[in-house]
Amino acid sequence: MIRHCVSFRFRDDVDTTERAAIHADLEALWRVIDGMGKVELSANTSPEPFARGFTHGFTIDFRDAAARDAYLVHEAHQRAGARLVAALEGGTDGLMVFDLEISI
Repeated sequence: MIRHCVSFRFRDDVDTTERAAIHADLEALWRVIDGMGKVELSANTSPEPFARGFTHGFTIDFRDAAARDAYLVHEAHQRAGARLVAALEGGTDGLMVFDLEISI
């Protein structure tokens, strides 16, 4: 299993309605991308001082690397990702992505 982890910081002028719409766009992807699990999105709640300015994040579990790779190039993901990046402080500078291989 691949756990796709994304940390980001919204621009201050992005309202809660747009934030919810971005989450809905991302969440809808599991319906069209085989092997993709639910999107879990939240504001950062860690009490540790290591967030480096990232205020929000989400994770997606993929069945395997092939499912993750299909997600990366899927046109629906490209659209949802572009909407997210447009709402971030500094565009892609306001984004950090890493994937973990999880053994189950």
